[in-house]
Amino acid sequence: MFRVIVKRLLTGVLVMWGAASLIFLIVRVAPGDPVTILLGTDASAEQIAELTASLGLDRPLLSQYLTYLTDVARLDFGRSYLLGQPAMPEVLERVPATAELMLTSTAIAVVVGLALGLLAGSRPGSIVDRIVSACTIALQSFPTFWVGIMLILAFALAFRMLPSAGAGTPAHLVLPSVTLALPFTAIVARLTRTSVAETMGEPYIQTARSKGLTERQVLAGHALRNSLIPVVTVVGLHMGGLMGGAVIVENVFAWPGLGSLIVDAVSNRDYAVVQAATFLIAGIVMLFNLVTDLVYSQLDPRIRLDGAV
Repeated sequence: MFRVIVKRLLTGVLVMWGAASLIFLIVRVAPGDPVTILLGTDASAEQIAELTASLGLDRPLLSQYLTYLTDVARLDFGRSYLLGQPAMPEVLERVPATAELMLTSTAIAVVVGLALGLLAGSRPGSIVDRIVSACTIALQSFPTFWVGIMLILAFALAFRMLPSAGAGTPAHLVLPSVTLALPFTAIVARLTRTSVAETMGEPYIQTARSKGLTERQVLAGHALRNSLIPVVTVVGLHMGGLMGGAVIVENVFAWPGLGSLIVDAVSNRDYAVVQAATFLIAGIVMLFNLVTDLVYSQLDPRIRLDGAV
């Protein structure tokens, strides 16, 4: 297993190089001039030339790229010209808030999704199954920003039960985490339902029942464990999707995480912050994929990380 992990990490280095290169190109071909945005349209030619040189934007693109890769190897993305601080520390300062939001949303989605999927999958074709299926389809159909606004109107403005924006207390976490979790809950529930429904027809389930096990013991001890592998796959791969959804949710609820920082940086063409944040997100997604592979072998010893079964 150690050799496979090392191999995956080496592959991850190439992935991160590709991500860093793509980030470099995207932020430079996007329309807009960061120097003009920073100085304003009334700046003189001398001021523009001086700032352009200090940011290194007057050099050839290849020279900028090579310098950029050297700095990335040291996790040095330069200084944010808007914040006046090194970019990576500013990005890392926002990570705990985003991690709190993502982990809470994931916990809600997994717990509720598994429960709904088990309930529907254990009785395929029943009224409960049809209700759960209809609800999950509806949850996946609503845009995340619309759901967030509706929750604010209902629970913050109408009932005044929860704060509408900001952070600092557990109450502030409820609405953004639920908003981010709802579409993910639907995915987990539908996948669990399908997997459990297929598993319930397997011979070992009939054997477990013939041994006198209760239906709850059969579901929890046999059907659920063997249905978790596709669910783990989706959870691991969907963490990247949660990062994208967090950008929207954090701006709707003014949550002080990576999402709101990235939006501000993109709007103002703050190269250093955009590059540092997106590079960090790429690394987090790669790490989630590696952890997902490791969990595979724990859930089913027949699965090996080298692809053998």
